Amino acid sequence: MATMNAPTMERRHLPERRAAVREGTTSMSAVDYIAMALLIVGGLNWAMVGLFDVDVVATLFGAGSPATRLIYVLVGISALYSIWTAMKMGRRH
Repeated sequence: MATMNAPTMERRHLPERRAAVREGTTSMSAVDYIAMALLIVGGLNWAMVGLFDVDVVATLFGAGSPATRLIYVLVGISALYSIWTAMKMGRRH
């Protein structure tokens, strides 16, 4: 009676499945997620200003208040950070 050895797949021969280890990809950091969220808030606010002439941030926190100005500054900083990240990614390829 002949026996047949089942093919074995040792761990060292399996391809790595983690996204961060794959060649050419990197995971997003917490700063990247915060910048993306702020850019989405800023983009939606500008859409509301353009379409309906309603500044949602100023409506929620008061026109010209320190909180409104802080949100606008944070959105601007996140835009600069995203430009820097895009330039960094472009140089890598």
